[in-house]
Amino acid sequence: MRISKLVGERLKEASSAANVKSHNFLLRAGFLKQVCNGIFSLLSPAQLVSLKIQNIIREEMNKVDGQEVLFPVIMPKEMWEKSGRYYSIGQEMVRFKDRNDHDMLLGMTHEEAAVHLCQNTIKSYDQLPFMIYQIQTKFRDEARPRAGLIRVREFTMKDAYSFHYDKEELKKYYQKVFDAYVRIFKRIGMKNFIAVKSDSGMMGGDVSHEFMLLSDIGEDSLVVCPHCDYKANMEVATSMEEKPVFKDEDLQEVFTGKAKTIDEVCQEMSIKPEQTIKAVCYAMVGDDKNTVVVFIRGDKEVNEAKLKRVLGKDVAVKDLSETGFVKGNIGCVDLKLPNTKILYDNSLQNLCGMVTGANKEEYHLKGVNVSRDLKAEQFYDLAKVKENERCPVCGKPVEIKRGIEIGNIFQLGTKYTKAMDMTIAMPDGSLANPLMACYGIGVGRALASVAEESCDEKGLVWPMSIAPWQVYLCPLRLDNEKVKEEAEKLEKQLQEKFEVLYDDRNVSAGVKLTDSELMGIPIRVVISPRSLENRQAEITIRKTGEKIMTELDKVEKTIKTIIEEQMGELCGK
Repeated sequence: MRISKLVGERLKEASSAANVKSHNFLLRAGFLKQVCNGIFSLLSPAQLVSLKIQNIIREEMNKVDGQEVLFPVIMPKEMWEKSGRYYSIGQEMVRFKDRNDHDMLLGMTHEEAAVHLCQNTIKSYDQLPFMIYQIQTKFRDEARPRAGLIRVREFTMKDAYSFHYDKEELKKYYQKVFDAYVRIFKRIGMKNFIAVKSDSGMMGGDVSHEFMLLSDIGEDSLVVCPHCDYKANMEVATSMEEKPVFKDEDLQEVFTGKAKTIDEVCQEMSIKPEQTIKAVCYAMVGDDKNTVVVFIRGDKEVNEAKLKRVLGKDVAVKDLSETGFVKGNIGCVDLKLPNTKILYDNSLQNLCGMVTGANKEEYHLKGVNVSRDLKAEQFYDLAKVKENERCPVCGKPVEIKRGIEIGNIFQLGTKYTKAMDMTIAMPDGSLANPLMACYGIGVGRALASVAEESCDEKGLVWPMSIAPWQVYLCPLRLDNEKVKEEAEKLEKQLQEKFEVLYDDRNVSAGVKLTDSELMGIPIRVVISPRSLENRQAEITIRKTGEKIMTELDKVEKTIKTIIEEQMGELCGK
């Protein structure tokens, strides 16, 4: 490929909206063009990277006996009504009517389509296990697209679905795909990634893991124990509860005036947040009438993902106007309001000497004994884990890290096969719903995540396995006939063995060298009037900056050695 014919341009600066490294460099290097919020066109360099990522995914899915299929982007309402997700998923899913006034939708995931494809085709347990997968365009109307390709609305995704006849066989296959994912992420050049336990969310099922690239720009909070193997997404993370001990005393009403927040109450009463019980009020989505009140220790925060699992419904912060609640003075003792569901967090169990609202303006209660004063029949794990809380496995302090979700896997059980009446004949002749698991990798997000991790102040630094080109051939002073002649000869020679981007522009050396670093091509070959005096070329390795002077007739061999070494590192050889 000659750069003079390459669609796109290299820029000195990107839009101020490109506020993360990957987005900034991909725009500046001519890899992306934004169409609208959360929707991008991939220019040729990005598409080449994307296709290489897809091919690595295909190879690893095929190694675990995956069968590539292709589901439709558009599906009828009826398919999703059977699973119940047509109504349970909110505005993220695009619904529309076709010309025949039939309700349709754009696929954002394809569990229903996978069951539909296999139903009445797979009839017996001896046809299992198997896995089908696709690499397909999907659309999810994200409320807040961000960071370029990290969170978009339209995206390319590999999604796979496996079917099983018993739990033990499902676990074995799930582990095989887990291991394949580790190989995929290593092969595409990711270095600092981990797998964490996660929340199944709208997918359903009991067991799930997310693969996370550790990054300061990640949206997910991860709880990681550096002392053992415990790793979990904040949505499901737990910690070993440490209970503060306060003096037990009689219940007493105290005037606190305008003190409403935990900090204000603590200052007014000269106590610490862990001695308070705070109330957090929610509405269940689709239910404006009822209020959910979560009582939790004042130094902790409610984990809304955990709350959602307890309630079985999405939640939103409740507007307390016209409800009868005294905002800032809501208390857990004798709270009696209609249409109210009260939940207590585990952090409150067996505490005494606590402070809570008095359910009237300007007053709080002190001396609350949870066992004595609350009519709590059950306590729930509803709190977020905090930095330095104790690991639930080894008891040592945990760390909170940020991560970009780069892949996910779920054990779905019979959630979809049962809802859609898919059955198979079992060994004893009975009919049963097969078990399922699903496995996803966003291709564009993988591309952007590698770009985020593999870059420096000069630009992108592509791993050899997914670089758009392996070699950037960079002749300086193309107005020099000898340089031009040798460059074109070298271009022809190298293109027979390698992927080469030839910079045939008659521009300054500074522009060419800057563009080569910005685009992140792994190997740069420079020939110039000076290097040709000794029949040599200068080879620069992008990720290390190492420069190698080599004879022109040894350029090909040197490049081959560098490529083999870098590919070997990615494959663990």
